[in-house]
Amino acid sequence: MSRWKLALIVVVLLVVGLVGWRIFHSAAAPAAAGRRGAAGNADAPVPVTVVAAANRDVPVYLTALGTVQALNTVTVNAQVGGQLVALHFAEGQEVKQGDLLAEIDPRTYQAALDQAVAKKKQDAAQLSASQSTLARYEELIKKNFVSAQDLENQRQTVRQQQALIAADEAAIASARTQLGYTRITAPITGIAGIRQVDVGNIVQANAGSGIVVLTQVHPVNVMFTLPEQNLESVRSAQAAAAAGLEVAALDRTDAHVIATGALKVIDNQIDTTTGTFKLKSEFANADAALWPGQFVNVRVKLRTVAGGLVVPATAVQRGPEGNYVYALQADGTVAMKPVTTAGDAGDDAVLVASGIAAGDKVVTEGQFRLKPGSKVQALAPGETPAPPSAQELSKLKDSGAPQQRRGGRRGGG
Repeated sequence: MSRWKLALIVVVLLVVGLVGWRIFHSAAAPAAAGRRGAAGNADAPVPVTVVAAANRDVPVYLTALGTVQALNTVTVNAQVGGQLVALHFAEGQEVKQGDLLAEIDPRTYQAALDQAVAKKKQDAAQLSASQSTLARYEELIKKNFVSAQDLENQRQTVRQQQALIAADEAAIASARTQLGYTRITAPITGIAGIRQVDVGNIVQANAGSGIVVLTQVHPVNVMFTLPEQNLESVRSAQAAAAAGLEVAALDRTDAHVIATGALKVIDNQIDTTTGTFKLKSEFANADAALWPGQFVNVRVKLRTVAGGLVVPATAVQRGPEGNYVYALQADGTVAMKPVTTAGDAGDDAVLVASGIAAGDKVVTEGQFRLKPGSKVQALAPGETPAPPSAQELSKLKDSGAPQQRRGGRRGGG
């Protein structure tokens, strides 16, 4: 091989090696910079919101989902058959007990009453004649003009006709009652629903659908259930409360109280299929804020704890070993502390029985980015973290962290 060929081969090898080194270096530099940047960011504190645990008088509540139930619901049925000739209520109207709701054609029942009255008059005339005959027989028996048998038969005739008069009076009372049923009145005070039949139709006695449904909403009941482990605490609290336990009905978002009432009844058995027991509460509902069939959140006040330790509900997290909070340490890091809760304290707060002390600052927002020992930037509720200073940006740049481009590629490709 000539020296020129050998020199050419050496030059080619040098060029290939130089190109390969450049490619390797350009690929490895961003990765190293990324590792340095990640290491630098790992040391940056995590911004979190913290709130100090505080002592205050705490009402202890139990919460549940409840259903509003009318105090009384009555389906108004006709008690006699006939043509419906009038309706005296408007749908949705509140009617009073005894108000006239509907009328059925009374002519047939009036005729039956008149017939019963006439029958009594007929029997009364016959009774009067028999009584006169009996009086005459009683005079004639003294002169032996009639036999004792005839006198006794006449007495029996009078007794039979007296019984007929009593039967006639019962028939008149029945006919008068049937006639009264043609005027249908409200059995309770309540709100009339949608009418089930129109004027002109023939209604039957005790038809299933009825004429209208009346619902009493002043007062109204709210039914709800609680787990069986709460039974003893509810019974003890009810026994200690002279005026009954206070129950509040809240809207579906728990944003505000709709109405307040009192616990009336604890059911006498536990449902074995669900492990819960039923409770009934009563609300005056003067403004009709609660409506039958409505779902509401129910809050039962069991007692008030004086000087109880309270933290926001968002601070308490649930883990495999129970409830815990992230507590802020003096060195700016957080520690995971198990806590025992003692119930809902209202206003999105939780009563803490043990695990932390008054004044301890607990994390209420940002827990998902934390682990024990994480360094944090403690912020007050509503406070936002300050933007990085020029010195911090310089450190990030010097650490090799990749910077965001100011512009992007045009087009889609």
